[in-house]
Amino acid sequence: MISPGQTLDLSLQRAVVRDGQATTVALSSLLRRRTVVSVYMRNNTGSCDRQIDSLVAAAAELDRLGCDVIAISRDTSASHQKYAAKKKVPFALVSDPDDGFARAADAIVEKSMYGKTYLGPARSAFILDKKGKVLAVIEKVDTKDHAKQLKESLNALT
Repeated sequence: MISPGQTLDLSLQRAVVRDGQATTVALSSLLRRRTVVSVYMRNNTGSCDRQIDSLVAAAAELDRLGCDVIAISRDTSASHQKYAAKKKVPFALVSDPDDGFARAADAIVEKSMYGKTYLGPARSAFILDKKGKVLAVIEKVDTKDHAKQLKESLNALT
């Protein structure tokens, strides 16, 4: 997994849902200031919903701490539009169907489900500066207390 101090290549063009609208942009264009990039697996699943709910509940506080939020998954932009409306998501949801972000962050891990193993993105979070430099990494997201993990990491940076 990428380490603090390294810089991510964020030239990837991805579908992004913000304020209910879908557009395609380079991930780098989403970085206006410190930004949390939270990687989750799929919309409308138990653990992922808890992770997103934690971020939604803390979005205003993270904003006051000078940090934007981006959540990224394999879901399509159409799925993200419905999900953002349902969950009242105030931050960008990014569609990354080929795990390009996770590959750039060296965060592809082996997973298993129903006895089958496969590769997929690690449920992780990254705090980046506006140039894509990694300031902190949360390698294992606690879905219930994700916002707390992020606040602790942000406070450690100041």
